[in-house]
Amino acid sequence: MDAEQEPRWLDAVEQQTWFELIAVMSWLPDALDAQLSRDADISHFEYQVMAMLSMSAQRTRRMSDLAALANGSLPRLSRTIDRLDRRGWVTRRPDPDDGRATLAVLTDAGWEKVVATAPGHVAEVRRLVIDPLTKAQVRQLHEIANRIRHAVQPDACLPTLPAPDGP
Repeated sequence: MDAEQEPRWLDAVEQQTWFELIAVMSWLPDALDAQLSRDADISHFEYQVMAMLSMSAQRTRRMSDLAALANGSLPRLSRTIDRLDRRGWVTRRPDPDDGRATLAVLTDAGWEKVVATAPGHVAEVRRLVIDPLTKAQVRQLHEIANRIRHAVQPDACLPTLPAPDGP
């Protein structure tokens, strides 16, 4: 910033909005972690990794792609895959199309874990994020989150889901 240019300070409403967003960003991950740890004995990141694999073709993804989808570094993902592998939920195998790449594969036991864990996780997401909002606010939150994500990480990828039913 130019030394002579005055900063664009936040007004009272903008500052309060920022504080609310910071609180959500700080407390929501802890709340989701607590539910998953209590009910399924896994962390939110572990669940994200397994859920991303469950939504992938043949329940398989390249480690580098999976790290990007789960918003984690390759070393963090590798340690997580090690833990999930020890529990029999995920395995690794070489990518037959590129010998330098490694694939993460959700096992049948991992699929069963995701299926068993998903209802409780969705209920908690619903309780904490969706149900306190109106349908219009959910759509607004989607647009707001999308715009912020693009500002923060324009090239980030998200899992592709089927188009929702209805308007």
